[in-house]
Amino acid sequence: MTDDHQHDHHHDDLIFSFEFFPPKTDKGAENLRAVRNELAALNPRFFSVTYGAGGSTQANTLNTVLEIQRDSGIEAAPHLSCVGSSAEQIREILDTYRNNGIKHIVALRGDLPSGSRDLGQFRYANELVEFIRKETGDHFNIEVAAYPEMHPQAPNLKVDIDNFVRKVNAGANSAITQYFFNADAYWHFVDECVKKGVEIPIVPGIMPITNYSQLARFSDMCGAEIPRWLRKQLETYADDVESIAKFGEEFISLLCENLLETGAPGLHFYTMNRVEPTMSIWKNIGLAD
Repeated sequence: MTDDHQHDHHHDDLIFSFEFFPPKTDKGAENLRAVRNELAALNPRFFSVTYGAGGSTQANTLNTVLEIQRDSGIEAAPHLSCVGSSAEQIREILDTYRNNGIKHIVALRGDLPSGSRDLGQFRYANELVEFIRKETGDHFNIEVAAYPEMHPQAPNLKVDIDNFVRKVNAGANSAITQYFFNADAYWHFVDECVKKGVEIPIVPGIMPITNYSQLARFSDMCGAEIPRWLRKQLETYADDVESIAKFGEEFISLLCENLLETGAPGLHFYTMNRVEPTMSIWKNIGLAD
């Protein structure tokens, strides 16, 4: 990598964040409270809360976000996906968030509903970002998604990068990437975006490795590549959960260290609503002081 990626980093300048999904049961909600309390001690910049498919989860996301912000003192950022929604629906959600003191949003297109012809008024995330800015001015800090290994539905990398630049120019403050296991893919993407004038931080999304079959299934769906050597190594452990977790923790810790040393602006952890293994990785990379 070129020298301009080399920076000395202090925790304060870096953007660390943790992602949760809205719990579906009381037991899940209780678990998330415990997880959130432990991770809050690491003093992240924000917690984000994903948005599942279907109407009921918008309420789940809202409730989870409001509770986090109320009880942890840490900023909470709901995911907001726009496909299949009307401007009126989105306006209502933005009002609710604004009235409840939420200042941070992760703006996404969302998955296309299967078989649905009606994409609503927002076909792309850049239209959502534009709408949020038009409706609410600078109230929200807007995150958008980035795909270093290309969005699974994009025809090619150039189109994908142009789409990303469009979201940035519509008014995004920063970006979070899809997870990846190959730092070169991330830096290639960042360099291409910088060439196109992108100046916002592009924070790497980090997925801990704990379960190989689940990871393989996920990765095929979302277009994240598990490098062949890594796949082969994980396959050798078969169902030995402990070995997978131990190797995964080591590998992801090295990836995080490498990213921060080469100048990544922070890390966004996909926690899967668990304290471990995010906490272990955090300790390994020397952030837990």
